[in-house]
Amino acid sequence: MLISNELKDRNSDLCELCNAEPATHAYAVSPKNDDSIENQVALCSTCLNTLDKADAGFHWRCLEGSIWNPQPSVQALTYRLLQKYKAEDWANNLINSVDIDENIIQWAMSAFEVPDVHTDAFGNVLESGDTVVLTEQLNVKGTSFSASKGTVVKKIKLVHDNHEQIEGKINDQTIVILTKFVKKSL
Repeated sequence: MLISNELKDRNSDLCELCNAEPATHAYAVSPKNDDSIENQVALCSTCLNTLDKADAGFHWRCLEGSIWNPQPSVQALTYRLLQKYKAEDWANNLINSVDIDENIIQWAMSAFEVPDVHTDAFGNVLESGDTVVLTEQLNVKGTSFSASKGTVVKKIKLVHDNHEQIEGKINDQTIVILTKFVKKSL
């Protein structure tokens, strides 16, 4: 993405990661977008091309300087890159030597988050509103009945904080069902 003069001026026309080469690219730190320079980092071509390389640890030794940058976007990108190399002493020591705001750490770590996906006993992805069939008899806690194998549960709801659970109605009662005991009806 083209770099604005305001972003270039923020670090005297130098890359905000390596501080060695001229800044030529504006890089938006995900998941934020590029609508504001507060979400961007001014990068040189070398740093931009090295972002996704797995064996670039030596190049990223320059992060020992950029982690101290006052810009939250630079701190977030630096912290994210350091996490890739935290098994190496230099990166781990650097991570442990700085006190970064928790919001910046969350921003940085958002790149590593994997959304919880609800799957049935056979690996089929479940979505709210799906119909499932019980794969074994379940004793329903807090009630006087059990749900037999083969029971159809319509219009399930996903439990958002636990990808191993869904909610569904059996005998007009909403219950929590473990996903390992259901099969999605196709």
